[in-house]
Amino acid sequence: MKALRLEAGALRLAEVEVPRPREGQALVRVRVAGICNTDLELVEGYMGFEGTLGHELVGEVVEGSERWRGRRVCVDINYACGVCDVCQAGGGHHCPTRTVLGILGQDGAFATHLVAPEANLFAVPDGVDDDAAVFTEPLAAAFEILEQLTLEKTTRVLVLGDGKLGLLCAMALATTGCALTLVGHHPNKLARARGIATATEIPELGYDVVVEATGSRAGLADALRVVRPRGTVVLKSTFAGTPEVDTNRIVVDEIRLLGSRCGPFDRALEALAAGAVDPRTLVDARYGLEDGVQAMTHAATRGTLKVLLDLPRD
Repeated sequence: MKALRLEAGALRLAEVEVPRPREGQALVRVRVAGICNTDLELVEGYMGFEGTLGHELVGEVVEGSERWRGRRVCVDINYACGVCDVCQAGGGHHCPTRTVLGILGQDGAFATHLVAPEANLFAVPDGVDDDAAVFTEPLAAAFEILEQLTLEKTTRVLVLGDGKLGLLCAMALATTGCALTLVGHHPNKLARARGIATATEIPELGYDVVVEATGSRAGLADALRVVRPRGTVVLKSTFAGTPEVDTNRIVVDEIRLLGSRCGPFDRALEALAAGAVDPRTLVDARYGLEDGVQAMTHAATRGTLKVLLDLPRD
């Protein structure tokens, strides 16, 4: 099968063997995959990953138990052991021996097929098309904020960053009716956040919650500057670098820093099925897998939002 692989720091389209599912696993034929900023960071050396990239996908189960065969699915990217103390306590996303699809020790979705534990499969509702379903993983990450925090209608929330993740976070948080503002530097991107208050400059200070989704070195410092004393800064983005932060503000103003990573696939799929969120407005371009290197270059171009890969259907 064809796969877009990162090897020795270089991207290439390679011919590899179709993976064979083990007991409890399914073979998934990928239909559509999405390029994420994490994929771009991996190319820059983040995590030291080598192998097939890609962790945002919608596919169809072609081998597995009768329950799953023929069904359209999304895949939770954290492949946990299921038996350690962390997993038994419900923390599979933090299993110390986990692999992570297309990120850590596990070939990913930029290929015609992948294997996944059946425990990681989520059925895509019939009313959710592939172009919406491919956003399930990053949208679930956005909804994780609502698993960690309770937002009231009076809660003043600022999302920093008008890239893919920032826009998805704003869409997810908007479902609560909180007092939400999305700030970014690109009016054309902000226009995708339909029905959400946006600004190109931070309109005021003293927010209850600030979500840092810029993926930049300066993002955390900017968030700390505008959050109120005893407020919360949610860190959603990773990048290949080290932020420069004055920790005195965190101590003196008793600011809570909250890391936030992967989230609830079921909640994301429910929002997509209900039409509460429509991420398809973020799609800027699509390519076939054979043009995957070009697609990655396009995705890395400043101003680009989501680039999709269409996989062969034969």
